[in-house]
Amino acid sequence: MKQIKIIVEKHPDGYVAYPLGIKGVVVGQGDTYEEALSDIKSAIRFHFETFGEDVLEIDPPILEAFVAEAGV
Repeated sequence: MKQIKIIVEKHPDGYVAYPLGIKGVVVGQGDTYEEALSDIKSAIRFHFETFGEDVLEIDPPILEAFVAEAGV
């Protein structure tokens, strides 16, 4: 089992989730945080089955992710 960092965003109409450090576009969604997380896990498994685990070969690997807000 691989540990993958996942971003989950809350929007007015639900939640959107996407992984960091995977080649290609992988997105999950749901009405709740838990549904979005479950959907993205399923999408990641499908992505691995379809394209192989080479989609994880990202250099350098993502060690941490931060959310910041800035006025521009």
